[in-house]
Amino acid sequence: MRYLGTLLVIGLVVYCVIDIVRSESSERLGVPRALWVLLVVLIPVLGSVVWIAVSWTHRTTHGTATTRRVSRGPSAPDDDPEFLWKLDEERRRNNPPKDEPAP
Repeated sequence: MRYLGTLLVIGLVVYCVIDIVRSESSERLGVPRALWVLLVVLIPVLGSVVWIAVSWTHRTTHGTATTRRVSRGPSAPDDDPEFLWKLDEERRRNNPPKDEPAP
């Protein structure tokens, strides 16, 4: 428990450095990656808080792909109208009405 604070700060710095490396130039407000990394490493708590505030603010106002959920079609077969149509057609073929002869 004595080192919990230190471990949390190290984890925060590692998270921020990885996030900085993966960020786009517009998220960094035009500041070079190296300068952001230096700020986070030399002033860990303040630099990390500033980076998180800047990056999250930019991501929420501009709606980048990391914060926005991209829909790529139905998420389940029950949501797919084509799947349900095929299922219905198969059911009709397997169970024809009693008053009509089977094909």
